Amino acid sequence: MIDQATIDRITDAAQIQDVVSDYVTLKKRGVNLLGLCPFHGEKTPSFIVSPGKGIFKCFGCGKGGNAVHFIMGHEQISYYEALKFLAKKYNIEVQERELSPEEMAVRNDRESMFLVNEFAQKHFSHTLHHHIDGKAIGLSYFRERGFRDDIVQKFQLGYSLDQRDAFTQAALKAGYNKEFLVKTGLTFEGENNYVADRFRGRVMFPVHSLSGKVVAFGGRILKKDDKTAKYVNSPESEIYHKSNELYGIYFAKQAIVKQDRCYLVEGYTDVISMHQSGIENVVSSSGTSLTPGQIRLIHRFTENVTVIYDGDAAGIKASIRGIDLLLEEGLNIKVLLLPDGDDPDSFARKHNASDFIEYVNKNSSDFIRFKTNLLLADAGNDPVKRAGLVLDIVNSIAIIPNSIIRGEYVKECSALLNVDEAMLYHQINTLKSTEQEKNANRRQNDGPPIPHFEDMDDGGGQMASPSRFENEERTILQVLVKYGDKLFFYADAENQHPVTVGDYILEELERDQLLFENRLHAKILEEYKHNFRNEGFIAERFFLYHSNGEISLLTADLISEKYTLSRIHSKVKKVEEDTDRFIDLIPRVVFEFKNSHILAIIKQKLIEMKNANDIKNHKLVDEIMYEIGQLEVVKKQLSKTLGERIIIKI
Repeated sequence: MIDQATIDRITDAAQIQDVVSDYVTLKKRGVNLLGLCPFHGEKTPSFIVSPGKGIFKCFGCGKGGNAVHFIMGHEQISYYEALKFLAKKYNIEVQERELSPEEMAVRNDRESMFLVNEFAQKHFSHTLHHHIDGKAIGLSYFRERGFRDDIVQKFQLGYSLDQRDAFTQAALKAGYNKEFLVKTGLTFEGENNYVADRFRGRVMFPVHSLSGKVVAFGGRILKKDDKTAKYVNSPESEIYHKSNELYGIYFAKQAIVKQDRCYLVEGYTDVISMHQSGIENVVSSSGTSLTPGQIRLIHRFTENVTVIYDGDAAGIKASIRGIDLLLEEGLNIKVLLLPDGDDPDSFARKHNASDFIEYVNKNSSDFIRFKTNLLLADAGNDPVKRAGLVLDIVNSIAIIPNSIIRGEYVKECSALLNVDEAMLYHQINTLKSTEQEKNANRRQNDGPPIPHFEDMDDGGGQMASPSRFENEERTILQVLVKYGDKLFFYADAENQHPVTVGDYILEELERDQLLFENRLHAKILEEYKHNFRNEGFIAERFFLYHSNGEISLLTADLISEKYTLSRIHSKVKKVEEDTDRFIDLIPRVVFEFKNSHILAIIKQKLIEMKNANDIKNHKLVDEIMYEIGQLEVVKKQLSKTLGERIIIKI
């Protein structure tokens, strides 16, 4: 595990705005920053970054935390892995204590798989540049394609020897576990310890995540063999989900933001050739239809996409549905059809960046017009085909979220198709009504929402246990973390004995021997008791950057939540700052907790009384009734106090 001193150095260096801006385009909004949430699909920004507090919060999906939690959620790695990720980014040496056997046992396989992929990339690149076959076959191929050496190195291209298990044996000799070679798909395993390299005899294209980690490989065979697939890709694994990855996104993200446009092409070499020609804001779907995950990845950086096609009409029609998904996400889509005989790879090799962009600007068209013209050519004068064409175009227009843009497309298509606008609007409204009904039924049948940040603990494998007093415990912790060191009152007339908020709350809990039921809440409270009187102790920072990932994440939630106190009978409805009203707020949160305990005890006593009455134990019934009466007195006193105030969550 990483010691606390090292965690402090990492979190000091990893400023939240710097970390998040590597993945999300942020715009200034007062003292905070605003952007599109990377954790769920949204068209209106609700993702807030607070540099002052060092946290992020999405008010759409609810996810939040500090820089470490952001990396955890974005890269889908553990708390420990996210700390190491940031340590590497900021060149901080990680000091670790020895892990216990239990901690070693729960380490995720993901890190091992990333290490195996990193070794594989370096091995294939070394083979390409230094092995006689790599240079003669692999490097010669890339140079024949016109790729410069600096581009080959930039994209970390490589070559896998045309031998059954050359790579596998090299990895095993270097100490890598066969289990992870198989899990990443680099190695096939058969009976009697048979192993073979998946990519033997192929030039290698590493696939990088948004943060630059190698998550998969694509391999192209060079020899002619009708029985062998031209391209082979890594299988799905714990670290690679093809539907969420775009080839080239790691190298393109900054250029996409700068140009406010993303070029979308089909293959690996299309991306590489365009980079070499000076156009870097380009990514590839790797020969598959676009998925919602890939589209959201693009949308983090821009709303403008140009899809580039070669002259293959069949290929264009096959990819139309993917572009409909782009429209549904609220992106502005243009389509560029290259001259016959050219694909993005060959066209980029013939033109420099300025010529290429000039061609794009002159020849690209909006997607709806492009699709209409494409399908009109097929429909001709056939009335059935033309009716199908109208429905097809209406389906595309209906999913555009912006009503103004939708209206413009209706006008354009009305003219192109010679169809009345009213009829187009009628069909669009019918489609939207049907979709709304489906969504309503889906929400009704799906049940409660899935919790955010699943399994984002520190490796202990146990999430916070439930409590009957969940909300009350959270509120008390929030007050302790945010205001525990603040002065509450003086214990004497001479103002010689100050009592802090933390002193008051802990004394009240101790007096009535009230304990937290939630395991995580109890752990935080215990650590607070142990540390709050230490010189230099700042609860918010101590818990926000705690070595326990669960504690750190919960603290970020507590910091981002706001509670204020308001009188029910207030006519002004003015909400004052919490710090201005400690005399109301602090006793209130304690009384809420006590009241919940009293109600729970009364409920239990009523059950006990019923059981005693069932067995005709009248003496016990009388004793329990007396206890309930005493509890009701306390409850009445608390209710009178609580009735004058109400907690409002905003």
